[in-house]
Amino acid sequence: MKDDIDNTNDIDNNNGLAAEPWRIREDTLESSRAFLHETLFTLGNGWIGMRGTPDEGTVGGAGDTLEGTYLNGFHDTEAIRYPENAYGLARINEFMLNVPNAKRIAAVIDGERFALDACNVLAWERTLDFRTGLLERTVEWETASGKRVRIASRRLVSLGRKHVAAIEYAVTPLNFSGAVRIVADIDADVTNLQAGDDPRVGSALTGASLIETQRKVGSEPGAHDVLLLQRTRHSGFTLATATDAVPSSAARVEQVGLGHAFDADVAQGATFTVHKYVAYASSRDMAADAVGPHAHAELAQARAAGFDALAREQAGYLARFWEDADVAIAGDDALQQGVHFNQFHLLQSVGRDGKTNIAAKGVTGEGYEGHYFWDTEIYVFPFFLYSRPEIARALLQYRYNGLPKARERARQMAHAKGALYPWRTIAGEECSAYFPAGTAQYHINADVAYSIRLYLLATGDFDFMAEQGAEIVLETARIWTGIGSYDRAHRFCINAVTGPDEYTAIVNNNYYTNAMARMHMTFAADVAERLRAERPADYARVAHAIGLEDAEIQAWRAASAAMRLPYDDALGIHEQDDSFLSKKPWDFANTPKENYPLLLHYHPLVIYRHQVCKQADVVLALLLLSNQFSLDDKRRDFDFYEGVTTHDSSLSSCIFSIVASEIGYRDKAYGYFMETARLDLDNTHANTQYGVHTAAMAGTWLGVAYGFAGMRLDDAGLRFAPTLPDRWTGYRFKAQVRGALLEVAVDGTGTDYRLLRGAGLTFAHAGTTIALDAQRAHIRMENPQ
Repeated sequence: MKDDIDNTNDIDNNNGLAAEPWRIREDTLESSRAFLHETLFTLGNGWIGMRGTPDEGTVGGAGDTLEGTYLNGFHDTEAIRYPENAYGLARINEFMLNVPNAKRIAAVIDGERFALDACNVLAWERTLDFRTGLLERTVEWETASGKRVRIASRRLVSLGRKHVAAIEYAVTPLNFSGAVRIVADIDADVTNLQAGDDPRVGSALTGASLIETQRKVGSEPGAHDVLLLQRTRHSGFTLATATDAVPSSAARVEQVGLGHAFDADVAQGATFTVHKYVAYASSRDMAADAVGPHAHAELAQARAAGFDALAREQAGYLARFWEDADVAIAGDDALQQGVHFNQFHLLQSVGRDGKTNIAAKGVTGEGYEGHYFWDTEIYVFPFFLYSRPEIARALLQYRYNGLPKARERARQMAHAKGALYPWRTIAGEECSAYFPAGTAQYHINADVAYSIRLYLLATGDFDFMAEQGAEIVLETARIWTGIGSYDRAHRFCINAVTGPDEYTAIVNNNYYTNAMARMHMTFAADVAERLRAERPADYARVAHAIGLEDAEIQAWRAASAAMRLPYDDALGIHEQDDSFLSKKPWDFANTPKENYPLLLHYHPLVIYRHQVCKQADVVLALLLLSNQFSLDDKRRDFDFYEGVTTHDSSLSSCIFSIVASEIGYRDKAYGYFMETARLDLDNTHANTQYGVHTAAMAGTWLGVAYGFAGMRLDDAGLRFAPTLPDRWTGYRFKAQVRGALLEVAVDGTGTDYRLLRGAGLTFAHAGTTIALDAQRAHIRMENPQ
C-alpha cells in the first residue's frame, strides 16, 4: 500500500537520459539499459512499431534485449488449452506478431562487421526528437586494426504514410581512406517473447507463426529491392515485407541473403551513405494477392520522394499535432519531457483506420500480447477526443466493427439479445483465459457507451450516432437487463461481476459497474428516443436491424431508477460491492516491499478474500460520474479507498491524482500525478522494457486537464476550476470542443482562456459562465480559492 505519497518529487533520473523538454537523449552506451531504452526509443505510426534497437541488431544476451517490429492488429491465433474445461471459456487467443526486422543495416570494415556488443565504441549519442519524429544516432568505432569510423544514422516511421519507414545510414572513415561496405538486409529469424511466470510480459506462443511463401531479391537486373511474403500459421493473414536501398555514390553491389551489400572506396573524411526504405503490407487491409504489389508501390513512392522529403513530411505532421495537442508546463524540464514523451508515444501507438485500436503497450513491445482493453475508452480516448477528434471517432468505429463478434460472445454467455464486448482482444474474440478478472468485467460495455456519450457531448456529431453509435449503445445496453434482476426490495441488482479492481473478483453489486450501467441504460433510452424524434428513418433502420421494442426502452429506465448502489451509513462511504467491507483488511504493515505487486506473490483467492484494491474502482466512478457526488462524498470515499489501494496497476495513480485535486488535497494530487507523468521514462513499475503503459501516458493528460484544471464535460456543459501546483509557475493546454479550439493557460494570478479556432464556445469557470467568439476571443479570470 502507498501509506503516504512522496511529495518532494525530485526526479531521480536514473534512466541515463538527459532531462530535455522536446527529446530524449543518451550520450553513453550502457548495455544494462539497452532493453529499457529499446522501448523508450521506439518509433511508430499507429500501425508500424519499431523498437529502438540498433540499426545493426540487438545488444546483450538472451533475455536482455528484444528485436521487435510490430504491426498494430496483425496477429496470429492459438487455441487456449485448459487442463480443466468449462462451457463458455475463451477458446482462441489472438497475439500480436513480431514481424521480420526490415530496418537492419550495418557497416563492415576489413571484414569486421560493426556490432555494439562486440566492438570498441569510442563515442555514442542517440536522440529521439518529439518534434521531428526522427531517431538519430552517432557512434564512433575503432576496428581491431585501429581504424576509426563514424556512423551516423537517422530513422523514421512515417506518420503520414501508413506502410512506410526509412533509414539513412552514413559511414565516414576518420583516420584512413579505403574500402567501406554497408550491408542492408531483412532479418526474418525473429520470434515472439515468451511470457514465463509474468502474465504481463509476452505470449505463451508455441512454435513459429510466420511461414515463408515467397522471396524475391532484385525485381530486375541492377535493382536493390527485396520482397518477402509470409502467411500466418492459423489466422490466415498474408504479410509482405519489402525493402529497397539506394547508395549515395557509385558502389559495387552484391546480393547477400535477403538484401544487398554495397562496397565503395571512401577517402578519409568523406561519407558513404545508403538510404534504406521499408514497407509492410498485410491482408488485414487488402486482398492477399495485393499485399506484395502494394508494398512495392509504397516503396517506390518513398524512394522517389527521398529521405529528406520524408523527414520534412514527418516534421510537418508533428508540427500540426503539437499545435493542437501540446501541454506546456513551466518550471520543470524533466516533467515537461515526461509529458511530451507520453503524448508522442500515444500518437505513435493509436490505430486510426477504424480497424485497429491502441494496445496496452502500444506498438513498443509484446506485453499483454498486443491486446486492447477498456483502457482505450476510459483513459486514452479523452486525450484524442480533445486533441484529434477524428482519431477518437476512428476508435469508436473500431468498436462498431467489433459488434458481430460481441454479439457472438453475448450468445456464448447465455444472452439471447445484445452484444458483450471482450475484456481483452485484438480482432474481437475474448482472449482472457482467466474469466474472474476478465470476462466477468462486464463494465466494458458501459465504458464503451461512456466514450460514445462523451464524444457526442464534445463534438455534437449526431450523424455518427445515427450511422453507428446508436447501434453500439443499444445493443450493449441490453446486456444489463439480461444479467441484472430485482431483489425482494425491488432494487435492480447486478450479481457475479468484477469491477475495475482486479484484486476483488466475482462480487455482487460492484458500485462502479452498477453506477456505469445506470448511466448506460439511461443514455441508451435517451438515444433511442432522440433518434426516433429527429431521425425517424434511421431509428426505423436500427430498430429493425436489432429487433428493438419499446418495452426494452422502458425496462432500461425502470432498471436505472431502481439500481442498487451500495452505501455504508456508518462510514459514510460508497461500498465497492456488497461484501467488500465485511472482508478482512490486508496486513499492509507486514507485507514486504518486494511482495508488490501482490498478484505475483499471492494466489488470487488469498487476495480476493481481503479488503485490498489493486487500483481505483469507486474512486474512478467519482471522476467519471462526478456530478452525482458531493465534495464530502468524494472526500470520505477517497480517504477510505486510498488506505486500501496498492496502486499495483499503472491505471490507478492518475485517477487518485484527479480526485485528490478536486477535493483540495493538493500535495497528494501532485504526488500521484508525478507517479504517472514519468512512469515509463523512470521505469517505476520495473516492466517498461516490455512496452510502455499507454493508459498511464494518457493519464498524464487527464491529470493536467481533468485534475489541475478541473475540466469536466457533461449534460451541464463544459466547465473548469483551475488550480496551480505549488512547484509550477504555469501550465497551458488546449481542448477542441464543438469545432472550437480553446487554449487554457494557468499561472499564479489567474487563468487565460483564448478561442484559437471556431465560431464560439460557452463554458463555465468556477461557476461563472463565459462565452467566447470572434468579438471576444480572450478573457482572463481569477483562479478559485
